[in-house]
Amino acid sequence: MEQVLGELTVWHWLALGLILFGIEMMTGTFDLLMVSIAAWLTGGFAWAAPEAYAVWQGQLAFFGIAALALIVIGRTLLSGMRNRGDEHPTLNKRMVSLVGQRGQATGDFSGGTGQIRIGDSVWRAEAADRMVPIHAGDSVVVEGAQMTTAIVRKV
Repeated sequence: MEQVLGELTVWHWLALGLILFGIEMMTGTFDLLMVSIAAWLTGGFAWAAPEAYAVWQGQLAFFGIAALALIVIGRTLLSGMRNRGDEHPTLNKRMVSLVGQRGQATGDFSGGTGQIRIGDSVWRAEAADRMVPIHAGDSVVVEGAQMTTAIVRKV
């Protein structure tokens, strides 16, 4: 075992770092990312350190300390990267994103329902107040949404 470990070179550490990084890309845990960075740092240590310290025992000690320190740093200081951010409140909720927008009735509302044009799109709409008639060309504002129907009020 000592004979195998005695042959450790910079290239072994760089290869280990690449392998760990590849596994990290498949798992997404951030822990193996820190260990792969520790392997790359150990490769730098093996290359730059004096031969008295760059023996296999020194390399393994450096790797262990670096990996432990980077995992602790990753778990504490970079913990925000592990949390998934909340999605935008109107992401993939097209009708909710219409709330507050102004449009124009494309025709007379019958029974409190009709269609409105907002931008270049036509939407099914329902009058918020059925007592106020909405006619073709009237300006409306979207006050809410129910499924695929915009709830509108005459401006």
